[in-house]
Amino acid sequence: MAYTKADLATVERAIARGEKIVRYSDRTVEYRTVDELVQARNLIQSELVKAAGPRSRVTRLYHRGKGL
Repeated sequence: MAYTKADLATVERAIARGEKIVRYSDRTVEYRTVDELVQARNLIQSELVKAAGPRSRVTRLYHRGKGL
C-alpha cells in the first residue's frame, strides 16, 4: 500500500489523543492497542523513507591555514 504524509499525520494525531480508531478518506481502522498504532506509524514512516529514494550526499571540504 502506498502511504502519504497525510496518512502519517492522521496516525500521529490519533496517537497524541490516545484514540484507537483512525478514519481515512474511505475507510475506518480500529487498532487493539495504542502500541499497535505506534507500530503502524513506524511502518508508514519507513515506507515513506523508502519511497523517497536514496539520500544525496554532501561532502564539505575546508582548509585551515595560510594557503600554498
